[in-house]
Parts: sequence; C-alpha cells; structure tokens
Amino acid sequence: MATLTIPPVLSSPRDDAMHLYKAFKGFGCDKPAVINILAHRDATQRALIQQEYRAMYSEELSKRLAKELSGNLEKAVLLWMYDPAGRDAILVRKALSAEAIDLRAATEVICSRTPSQIVHVKQLYHSMNGTYLEHDIELHASGDHKKLLLAYVSAMRYEGPEVDRATVDYDAKALYKAGEKKLGTDEKTFIQIFSERSRAHLAAVSAAYHSMYSRSLKKAVKSETSGLFEFALLTILQCAENPAKYFAKELHKAMKGLGTDDKTLIRIVVTRTEIDMQYIKVEYQKKHRKSLNDAVHSETSGDYRTFLLSLLGPGH
Repeated sequence: MATLTIPPVLSSPRDDAMHLYKAFKGFGCDKPAVINILAHRDATQRALIQQEYRAMYSEELSKRLAKELSGNLEKAVLLWMYDPAGRDAILVRKALSAEAIDLRAATEVICSRTPSQIVHVKQLYHSMNGTYLEHDIELHASGDHKKLLLAYVSAMRYEGPEVDRATVDYDAKALYKAGEKKLGTDEKTFIQIFSERSRAHLAAVSAAYHSMYSRSLKKAVKSETSGLFEFALLTILQCAENPAKYFAKELHKAMKGLGTDDKTLIRIVVTRTEIDMQYIKVEYQKKHRKSLNDAVHSETSGDYRTFLLSLLGPGH
C-alpha cells in the first residue's frame, strides 16, 4: 500500500507546469511550492507535468529542477520524477558506474524486486544506457555474488502463491546439506535455489528448514556465507518472507548511529512510496516503538525533510 497522498481536487498538468515555472522565477526558488505539487502527484501525473512543461517552456523540467535545487532535496526530487522502473534502472546504473561503484545499493534494488519488475528494469536499463544490465554486473561484481546476481536477473520465476510441498522439503534438505551439514559451503546450491524459486516457495522453504532443523535459514545463510554474497541471499530471503519488514530494517540502519546514510534513506523512501510504504511504516513502528515519520523528522532537516515527510504521508 502506497503512502502517496493526492489532493481530492487536482489541478491540471498544465496548471501544475505553470505553477512550477512561477516557483522558479524571481530571486531564489520557492521550494515549498515545488514540494507541494510534486510530492502529491503519482507517476502518470508527473510524466504529464513534464510533458506540459517541455511543450510550454521548451525546457526539460528535470534539468530546471537540477538548477533550482541542491543537496539531498535535489537528489530526492530528481529520483522521484521517474516512474518506478525508470528509477530502478537509474539507481542500478549509478551504483554500477565506474566513478561511484556501490554494489550494496545495486544488490538491494535487484534482489528486492519481483521477476516482472526486473524484466521492465532490464528493458529500460538497455534503452537508457545502450548496454545490458548483465554486462555491467559482469564488469563490476565478482565471485559468488556475481554468479547470484546474474542468475537472479536471468531466471523467470513464478510469481503466484502456490507451492509444491515435496519440492519445498527437497530444497530445505538440499540447503542443509550444502551448508550447515558439511564442512565448507556448496554455494552453487544456494545460488540455484535462491535465484530460481518463487517468493512463496522460498518463504515455505524457510519455514520447512526451521521445523526440520530447529534453526532459521537466515542464520544458516549468515554462518555459511559472507560479504555481498551473504547480503544478496538475505535480501532475497527476507523479501520473500516480508519485504516491508526488510525495508523497515534497512531504513533503521540508515538512520541509527552517528550521521544519516541519506543515500539509502532517499533510495528506499522514494522507491517504496508508491508501492508498499504503508506496510513498511507499520513494521517500523512494531519493531522500534517509534514511527518512521518521527525517525525521518529527527534525522533530516529543512525542505529535504518536508519532501520526505510529504512522501511518507500522515503519521506521528
């Protein structure tokens, strides 16, 4: 469930484009006016506003926003202007570009998306960059982490709720044999099962593993693997069981301790607002006895804070 709030009476994309132009005129940008419009429009509406702005002022709205805004507000608003798949393609490309390699960010985006989302992202990735996602993974990732990512973006997984009990038990036993039962780890088995099985199936495997061996599959992954390979496996597993809980945990990590990891905060808030942010907020509250809105409020400031809180919707 999304947290995006859209006014009951909506102005036309043409009017929105005119109001944005007005906000850019004069001395300094009227940032509250920009936020008030853009943080309350869905992907289709944002695309129409951009179309109107281009037609009326012979200028790309995103280019103008980049000139008028700065810092974290600029990063968050520019990312928000894309539709979800375009946004994912941009995020992964940035994370896999030579000047700013961030394999953890690329892994989070790839391994938390559904098979149909990945198909769409791969198409856009290629049309935007003239290169294939697989090529960039091949170039920048390594070892078992690379093998898992390549398998994960290539496999066509079932997206429905049905699972086959016999295969579930077989996979649970195979993972035990490949990990905790032996000395060393058979990474190939982990890669195959985690990249080829549906979310519903993996969640069932996790439950079966626990009842067979009185130990969680998550703990087994942690003790048998490490680094980015471990992070990718855990992302796939946790998103199979409860994606909202996974993102709530990552948001908490981004805001705890000294200083805020704004890059992660922006990435998760902006990419999940139109998908499942309502559920993420519930999980965050449950785990930390504090609302996500309050956490974001205390870790951010100024117009940047206003923008993120607008996306998060009402909440205390």
